[in-house]
Amino acid sequence: MLIYKQWNRIYDQLLSERVKVKAERLILVIAIASFIIHLLLIVLVDAALIHIPNSGGLLENPIAAIYTPFSFILVYEVYLLLFYLPKSISTYISKQYEIITLIIIRRLFKDLSNLSLSSDWFKIKYDLQFTYDLIAAVLLFFLIYQFYKQGKINYRTGSSEQQISAGITKFITLKKVLAASLVPVLIFVAVYSFVNWSISIVDADEGNAVSFENINNIFFEQFFTILIIADVILLLVSFFYTDQFHKVIRNSGFVISTILIRLSFSVSGLLNTLLIVAAIVFGLLILLIHNRFEADSELTVPLKKSEQE
Repeated sequence: MLIYKQWNRIYDQLLSERVKVKAERLILVIAIASFIIHLLLIVLVDAALIHIPNSGGLLENPIAAIYTPFSFILVYEVYLLLFYLPKSISTYISKQYEIITLIIIRRLFKDLSNLSLSSDWFKIKYDLQFTYDLIAAVLLFFLIYQFYKQGKINYRTGSSEQQISAGITKFITLKKVLAASLVPVLIFVAVYSFVNWSISIVDADEGNAVSFENINNIFFEQFFTILIIADVILLLVSFFYTDQFHKVIRNSGFVISTILIRLSFSVSGLLNTLLIVAAIVFGLLILLIHNRFEADSELTVPLKKSEQE
């Protein structure tokens, strides 16, 4: 009990409502400042006062400056994901989907500066990727809306309220421990990724020519790898509190969805976009079928009871 109280204290210091409000204000200030700094760098590069090699188009067009504040907004979304982890599994997963969608939106701002407005639109690599991302952003927005609607649906199960309350309380405590533990891990990964990338830019040579090309993957490739580990831990721990088939499949399906998102960082072009869309469609279908099981009380009998019968 003492250990749980200590972890609750740590959780309140890192992921409480009060800290969330402060983090939101801080991120907004940093985002605005970073936008202004990015614009200034573009002006300096355009005036030939400074030279930054391998800029990847981020320092050639003022529109690309929106890329930087969006990066800090994504950092806040990562914080929100950890904030909601102990509260709701569906909200936690939906935050993963929001993050990958915002990564696509951020990529759109970057690709806007590389567009070639010509009759050969569908033959130019950057224009094609922009088209894929534009369609995907709208589709993912709709899918996340549907996921939120399904995530808010609750049904009564056959278990007693006392059993449900005891199980949920323990599971929430464990999720708080996991969320609080992930905060320093993700801060370390974020700082390490940014420093490592910054060094590669300063010390640019032919071997680092792709440093800006893979900028969309910085931090988030490692972030989703950590999320897979966290999701697997949640899946395994959930077996202590429920053995209902539809909940096991739902939790397992969410892990597969996260893995598909992680795999999308390993590829580019249309395949990257298709993997992201497939991940969210799969997660939504899993939740839809889970809710149908919940709606039919006869189907929500625990596995162990059905085995006894």
